[in-house]
Order: sequence, then structure tokens, then C-alpha cells
Amino acid sequence: MTDLNRRDAFALAALTGGAALVSGTPAAAGPAGPTWRGGYEGQRIADLGDGRFLNPLIGGDRPDPAILKDGADYYMTFSSFDSYPGLTIWHSRDLVNWRPRTAALTRNIGSVWAVSLEKHDGRYFLYIPVKASPRNDVFVIHADHIDGPWSDPVSLGLHSHIDPCHAVGEDGSRWLFLSGGDRIRLSADGLSTVGKVEHVYDPWRYPDDWDVEGFSPEGPKIHRHGGWFYMITAVGGTAGPPTGHMVIVARARSIHGPWSNDPGNPIVRTVSMDEKWWSRGHASLVEAPDGSWWSVYHGYENGFWTLGRQVLLDPVRWTADGWFRMTGGDLSKPLPKPKGGQAGPHGQPLSDDFTAPLKLGEKWNFFRPGPAEADRIRIDQGALVLKASGTAPVDSSPLMLIAGDQSYEFQCDVEIAPGGTAGLVLFYDDKLYCGLGFDERRFVTHQYGIERGRPPNPYGRRMTIRIANKRHIVAIHTSGDGGRTWRRFDRGMEVSGYHHNVRGGFLMLRPGLYSAGAGEARFRDFRFRALG
Repeated sequence: MTDLNRRDAFALAALTGGAALVSGTPAAAGPAGPTWRGGYEGQRIADLGDGRFLNPLIGGDRPDPAILKDGADYYMTFSSFDSYPGLTIWHSRDLVNWRPRTAALTRNIGSVWAVSLEKHDGRYFLYIPVKASPRNDVFVIHADHIDGPWSDPVSLGLHSHIDPCHAVGEDGSRWLFLSGGDRIRLSADGLSTVGKVEHVYDPWRYPDDWDVEGFSPEGPKIHRHGGWFYMITAVGGTAGPPTGHMVIVARARSIHGPWSNDPGNPIVRTVSMDEKWWSRGHASLVEAPDGSWWSVYHGYENGFWTLGRQVLLDPVRWTADGWFRMTGGDLSKPLPKPKGGQAGPHGQPLSDDFTAPLKLGEKWNFFRPGPAEADRIRIDQGALVLKASGTAPVDSSPLMLIAGDQSYEFQCDVEIAPGGTAGLVLFYDDKLYCGLGFDERRFVTHQYGIERGRPPNPYGRRMTIRIANKRHIVAIHTSGDGGRTWRRFDRGMEVSGYHHNVRGGFLMLRPGLYSAGAGEARFRDFRFRALG
């Protein structure tokens, strides 16, 4: 299907419910950028099909990657913040092509930050830090199979730290290393703590004249290799100046220290605004099928803070004196793939014909849901029926997905009940979003997270809405005949400022659906396609 053009691919995806895979289709990064290969619906994929790959490993907001090698399988998950079901686990057998499997966390326990994904004595563990009211905490869940069922979260009572990392000492002891160079011992079953938090490491500090966000030592990752324990830490702040976030390393012969800083620190850092990837940090090590070593970490794409922190893959070289170095440079160019393993399809279709059970957690997520949020949805004769909640996207817990391309469009047929309001949005959080909704008589224009206008609605209670986001330029079209003819909505938008450095929150701008007011809204034939 390599000669299928993007328009034909979109038509085929629509006829097959969005399930068509288009391989080998180029998905351009922009006028001066490199070219990715196109996968489902033209979405960019890392694998170039010629023995090379081009970052990002997975497009869109996949921050704080936690990776686990489990025999021939690799699993990875990311901070999911206020999206639930959360902690979607991705699977690969070659480190380059990844597919989502399941969401490990189904109950809202707060805003989920950087987790630790581990396997110990045949059992899988996730250690989960959350920002929550009345206080922050670290939870643990466990499962006997990676696809669950996962246990209910258990509080560890750690209210002053983030970014736990599970580690096992040379004596078999279990530990959680924490932000700030601290750690605490775990019980033998890994489900409770023993003793008090102790300070064990003073991280390397950068020169005072570097442009950073703040010291913020966080995201420790412990790896054992060649008779050493390596502690990989992020410092410099996660966002802010693109040159801030960085990767530093220390090592010790024992899990109990003492820890010596790498004289080559930092081993990864963005040094120029001209680089392809900004704010690179929060790294882990992983061994490829061929025995080579790699690092996964996150970064912002130059000019696209709106896509959030995307996961990157960087080759690693071990030095003669037992340290390691990243060798991928600024990651702007294709790199040779790891050898071995099995390459499968990457990602998933984002289009949805709503004839099968909704893939909650695997694709769709609610924003900051209540305990019974999932009860709002049902599938009925090719429609997603979403019970109204709240008055607008600000308080209706929209249903969202992650789009990882610089340009894309999505559309959906929307039908409301009397007294209802519904529509499509580009959603950062409950205070910053844009898009178009409607009630029986008027449109509802959303911009900057507020209502900007209520022009007359000529279609009544059912219409098709299409939103295009072309490198931050947003155009909205409407149709009253199921998409055969379109009318451009009279408000364009520019959304390059819908991101963390403006709003905070460490999130991304995501396509979504909302249903507010009264009754239920019916969403049919949701279509997505990436644009070159």
C-alpha cells in the first residue's frame, strides 16, 4: 500500500472504521524539517522502514518514560496526570515500534506524575506519585500479568517527594529512590515502607550562568551494570528555558553508596534554541535485543510545546572507565535501529466508528473524572452516547485522545438532546481550550478557555464539525449534510501558546469531545487524519 496517497488513505480509513494501516506514506515535519514515515491515518511513526528510525519514538505527550525489559518484551508507560483511565502500558519487541495495551490505573487518585514500572519475583509493580488534595502521596499497585488486573492503589504515606524509583540492592533489599537525592526502604513484598526517608546523594550542579528553570533534582533511575549501580537524575527543571532540563549520572559499588558524580556531567542537555529537541531529560537505560544499550527520555519538539514532552530514543556507548555516553547527538537526524526483535505495527488508529466497546485508557481518556464518569458513556447503534455533565468544557470532563502530529484534522457527527450542548475541542486543561459547540439555537465559540461568541446555529440539533490544527493555525468547518458540503466557521485561531510555559500543568493540547447541559449527546463517525 506504499503508493496510496493520503486522501485515499483517509477514505479507506473511513470505510473501514479507521482501521486501515498505511505504511511507507511520508508525513512531513514541516517545510525545513525531516520526513517521517506515515502509519495509521498518516500519523508519523519513527521506523523509516530502511533499518533507521527518526525521533520521536512515540509522538505526542509521553512524559517521564518508565521502561521495563521483560525477556523478549518491552513495556513502557508515562505520566498521565489528570487523564483517566491512566498509566497506559505500551508494548514493543524491537524498541522502535510500540502498541498500547491497557491502562493500569482506573480510579482517580490525583494528578499522576513520574512512575516506576518494575518486575520483581514474577510480579509487576507500579509506584505512582500523585499531586492531590488534601496532600500529595505515593501509591503502589501490582499485578501478576502486565495486562492486569491491577490491584487497588495502596498509599505509602510519602507526602513530600515525587518520582519514585524501585531498586534492589546487592543484598536483596528493596528501596524507593526519590526526588532530591533521598530514598526509603521497602518491605519484602514492596507494598509498604520501612523506617524513615534518608538523604543519600547530593546531585551534581550546573554552572550558575546556564539558563535553567531551577535545580529540581528529580526522576532518579537506578540501573545495575558491570559491577556498578548507576543513578541517573534529571536537574534544571522540566520546562521553562529549552536549555534547562538535563541528564546527570552518579555511580556506586553498593546500593548504599557512596555515590560519585560522572566527571562528564551533564551527559544530555539542549545547548541551543536551534536544536530539534528542547528540555531533554528524565532518562532511563535499556538493553536492546542485540545486546546494545539505549536510553529513553523525553523532550519538547522545537516550536511545539503544545505537543507536550515526547519520548525519545538515544543510543548509548559504554566507556573504558565504566561510564556511558549518549551518541545520538541532538536527535534531529535518522539513526540506525537496534537490531533483533520483532517489528510490528506502531500506534493505533484514532478514528472511531463507535461500533465496538470504547477503548477507554488505551485510546480515549476523561479529563479529571469523577468516580462514576465511565457511567456517562455507552455505545448504541454506531454512536457514542455521552451523558451531559456541567455547563461547558471547563466542568464537563471532556473525552480526549492524544494526537502526536504537528498538523492534523478531526471531525465528528454530533447530535444533542433538547437542552444539551456538545461539540469538539482542542483541550489543554479546564482553563485553556478552544473549539466549537452548539445548542439548539446557537453555536458556542470556545477560545482561550472562555466563551467568545454565540452566533446563530442554522442546523438545529445535529451537525458535523471538523477542526483542523495546521501547525497551530486552527480552522473550523461545519456541515448539515453529513460532510458532503462544508461551511467555514467565522473564527480562526492560533494556539501556539496553549502549553505549559503559559498555563503550567505539564500537559498537551488534545482533541476531544464534550457533552454539557441536559440529556445526552450522540457522537457518530469520529474521523482523524494527520496532515503533511
